[in-house]
Amino acid sequence: MDPREGETVALLDIEELIVRFGGVTALDGPTLEVEAGQICGLIGPNGAGKTTLFNCVSRLYTPRSGRIVFDGTDLLAQAPHEISRLGIARTFQNLGLFPTMSVRENVMLGAYHRNRPGLVASALRLGAAGSERALRSEADDVLGRLELDELAGHAATGLPYGTLKRVELARALLQRPRLLMLDEPASGLSHSEAADLADLIRALRDELDLTVLLVEHNMSLVMGLCEHVVVLDLGRKIAEGPPREVQEHPAVVEVYLGTPA
Repeated sequence: MDPREGETVALLDIEELIVRFGGVTALDGPTLEVEAGQICGLIGPNGAGKTTLFNCVSRLYTPRSGRIVFDGTDLLAQAPHEISRLGIARTFQNLGLFPTMSVRENVMLGAYHRNRPGLVASALRLGAAGSERALRSEADDVLGRLELDELAGHAATGLPYGTLKRVELARALLQRPRLLMLDEPASGLSHSEAADLADLIRALRDELDLTVLLVEHNMSLVMGLCEHVVVLDLGRKIAEGPPREVQEHPAVVEVYLGTPA
């Protein structure tokens, strides 16, 4: 019998990351694993290091020390532009859309990493036949899945913030990721919109065989959606586990509610 039989498989393995900006320690050695197929929440107060950790995984930052392994590949040995090719896509807390481009064009840019040089640019300029037409069709399919198809030709500028968050999600999905990293996906959404988003993320995970790691301040969404939750404070991991267990952890209660006087 294989001794590993029955063990869970970590798609993403992060070990003892240290990130410093001048005299400020943004990450102080957190270690965590995200299992294949899991929806994992990364929470903590402002300044806890959540987005810094995201930026390390997506190779926008290089940690001073530590290890990040994705499906057996050492991410810290990869150039930033290789991350998408490995199957990792992310959204950003601050939107990274091009306001004068159409919604469809913004989404099509998500395929830049898997097309020959100039193909996406050609598709955006010409809407030409062949692979360019297939790319447009794929973008429209994703937009339809996210109920954005009626806005495909609309410029990104002037659209509601919550809609723009979905456009950015659509662009990430066009990368055909295995790991989808969402930074504050419910920001700016109403309670009902956030509930709809949770249903959408769960459905996308199931339909596309995704693993999801999300940073989110909406605790109702996190506790109702995530199967595993990791809590950071001042760059350190202070708790992790199932949502209810984490919610009742004394260190987490103290960080969010303070110590009673």
